[in-house]
Amino acid sequence: MKKINIEGMHCEGCKVRLTKVLNSLEGVKEAVVSLEEKNAQIDFDENIVTMDKIKETINDAGFEVVD
Repeated sequence: MKKINIEGMHCEGCKVRLTKVLNSLEGVKEAVVSLEEKNAQIDFDENIVTMDKIKETINDAGFEVVD
């Protein structure tokens, strides 16, 4: 699992939406988003999806990846 810090989540709805978006990505085995900790723990197959693609998807969903 890789941890990605995320800004821009303001409510439970944001968390639910981002969780659905990440889990729908091909290659993502499991994504667990935490509103309280402002991050996502993502288990994925690096042969199918890259970390850059995951970060791009988070940004496209309206949130900001914090490195």
